Amino acid sequence: MNFYIIIPAHNEQSSIGATLDSLVNQSLEPKRLVVVNDNSTDNTQSIVDVYAKKHDWIHLINSKSSNKHLPGSKIINAFYKGYDALDDDYDVICKFDADLIFPNNYLEQLSNHYKKNEKLGMVSGFCYIEKNNHWVLENLTRKDHIRGALKAYRKKCFLQIGKLKPSMGWDTVDELLAKFYNWDILTDESLKVKHLKPTGASYNKASKYLQGEAMYKMRYGFMITLISAMKLAYKKRSFALFKDYMSGYLKAKKSKVSYLVSEEEGIFIRDLRWKGIKNTLFLKNKRS
Repeated sequence: MNFYIIIPAHNEQSSIGATLDSLVNQSLEPKRLVVVNDNSTDNTQSIVDVYAKKHDWIHLINSKSSNKHLPGSKIINAFYKGYDALDDDYDVICKFDADLIFPNNYLEQLSNHYKKNEKLGMVSGFCYIEKNNHWVLENLTRKDHIRGALKAYRKKCFLQIGKLKPSMGWDTVDELLAKFYNWDILTDESLKVKHLKPTGASYNKASKYLQGEAMYKMRYGFMITLISAMKLAYKKRSFALFKDYMSGYLKAKKSKVSYLVSEEEGIFIRDLRWKGIKNTLFLKNKRS
């Protein structure tokens, strides 16, 4: 299978070399890899240049954008700079972060999964972060969710979901829409990916309301947003975040911000979310 990889990068000199090393050494070599150097002020460009000169399938695109690290729009706009520079001769398109170290069999194993199941739309490994000199599972990781850091889409699925939305929540709505179109999603816990920077470490203060706004844009409704905000804030051990998420939702509702999904897709998404909430409560009651 032909893998095309796009890596948006902003001031990633401390990690981009390790990421590219892990991709250069894959047992299944990517056909194309584009690093979009998004307004970096460090040595990101010169590091990528070294790899591009050694490997003709690695390319660098320099892009200028705001220095603000707003999750969602900035990274997806950079992704499209890379996507627009590629042809369509791919089987799988990947959006990877610039701070990951992949096991050498990562792409080969993804390819095997895709070949076994024609309805498999998205697949990934699990993210691990370093704590006290040990690599431990990142607490935002779930078996039923593919992290935004390491997305890989079958071409037909990618096109059918309307590609990626330049908004906070893009890495949730893509899965929800994939399920709407009856695609399967798989996480392979045997594929352990080292995540060098904790998720959200570089988000600025202005981004704190965008999570709640995203829940509105995905047509969650008030109650599902309330439950989701509580759960996410609890995972991050911050009640202040819960207030920010709900403020973001209510502001978006008041401003009548445009939705990311259609009304029909929204009904499906709410039904899916309620099923997930009920299943979680059932499992907790069963354990107790």
